[in-house]
Amino acid sequence: MQNWRNKKNIILCGVGVLVVALLWQILFASEAVESLAQRPVWSRVESSRFEVTVNAAGSLKAKDQAVIVNTLAGVTTILSVVDEGAEVEKGAPLIELDASSLQDQLVERQISVQSAQANFVQARENLEVVKSQSHSDVESARLAYQFAQSDLEKYRLGEFPNKKKEQLAQIALAEEELRRAEEKLAWSKVLFEENFLSQTELQADELAAQKSRINRELSQSNLELLLKFTHVRQLTELEAQVKKTRMELGRNKRKAVATQVQAESELSSKKALLERETAKLDKVELAIAKTVIVAPQAGVVVYASSLQRNWRGNTEPLSAGQQVRERQELIYLPSTGKMVAETKIHESNLEKVTEGQAALVYVDSLPGRSFKAQVRSVALLPDAMSSWLNPDLKLYRTELLLLDHDEALRSGMNCRIEIQVDQFDKALAIPVQAVVLTQGKPFVYRLRDGDVTLQQVELGQSSESRVLILSGLQDGDQVQLNPPLEEV
Repeated sequence: MQNWRNKKNIILCGVGVLVVALLWQILFASEAVESLAQRPVWSRVESSRFEVTVNAAGSLKAKDQAVIVNTLAGVTTILSVVDEGAEVEKGAPLIELDASSLQDQLVERQISVQSAQANFVQARENLEVVKSQSHSDVESARLAYQFAQSDLEKYRLGEFPNKKKEQLAQIALAEEELRRAEEKLAWSKVLFEENFLSQTELQADELAAQKSRINRELSQSNLELLLKFTHVRQLTELEAQVKKTRMELGRNKRKAVATQVQAESELSSKKALLERETAKLDKVELAIAKTVIVAPQAGVVVYASSLQRNWRGNTEPLSAGQQVRERQELIYLPSTGKMVAETKIHESNLEKVTEGQAALVYVDSLPGRSFKAQVRSVALLPDAMSSWLNPDLKLYRTELLLLDHDEALRSGMNCRIEIQVDQFDKALAIPVQAVVLTQGKPFVYRLRDGDVTLQQVELGQSSESRVLILSGLQDGDQVQLNPPLEEV
């Protein structure tokens, strides 16, 4: 019994030690790990060469691959076709189609065009006659209108002011004569009272003064008559003549326009008929030209039926005597020249990539080699397939033209693309993880002379892992690569 108690005590002691050990592990070891995780990691800031690049994965394809399609309407027959696998130059004949029925249509269309051409010429000459007559009528009406305007201006600025001045001069003369007559009458009255003048002479002076007064009133009346009646009537008549000739000019213009529009409409209809017949003729001639299909570029001939047989089933081989339908693919003609690297750029790097930028292409199947390239195009809209798979992912299709060519390059090869955005021979750049945002502004934890401070910086361009520092740091500073979540 005593042994059992001893064993029990030993077990209890062991359990207690184990519990103490576990508590120490939880309380102190976790703090040690956390302390180790929070230990700052520093990176020295030094001026060095800094390249801004955009990296992406892509694939190669031929720069140009022409697809030869039958563009003749309906169904036609192949008369001859070039051998598959043949290397052809640009402009070399590939396929000749049957054109016998088109030759008959060509003769009919040529006759229709000649008839429409004669009607068009007649309508065109008639339009010229109408234009000449209309121009003559309008010019006559315009001259009458100009003469009426000239008569009105002549009266306003010349005749009426002169008549008015004449009346004012007569009034002034009459008033002067009246003044002199009244002065003479007054003096005559004084002389008559002194018996130096007879009654008859006084009456003669009074009569002269009365006559001068009547002449003044008559002159004023003539001026009033000119202003109120004669001038108004003459001005109204001249303005009416101007209005009449202006309306006549307008009628002639509208008549000329109507007549000309009618002639132009006739000409337009004849021209439309001629153009329609000419278009039909051109269509037949174009169809005849399409019966001989030539190579749009140099390349190797590949029958479309050879590739379609793998997935479309029993496809009749391309050969002479075979009937082909409109828009049927007949021949593939890939070029043997330059290659294009195709990739997709994330929207965050879109502003960095522009047409004409230099790049390097690394082909997976050719390790250790790089090919110079140039950005050829950047899509304006994001790739529809990528957006459909992930609406939050915006990728823009980008093509780069390889400036170097090698016979080992093949369409479909995977490659890695490095677009060279910018480069600096000597610049300050730090890892992007050292930058923290505080209230929307970039900061870093800087170690200088043993002091750690939260330093605001001005950022420039960035690459995949580093960012350019424009201000805020200098050579010899150290920045913390694992900045804390809260300020210290």
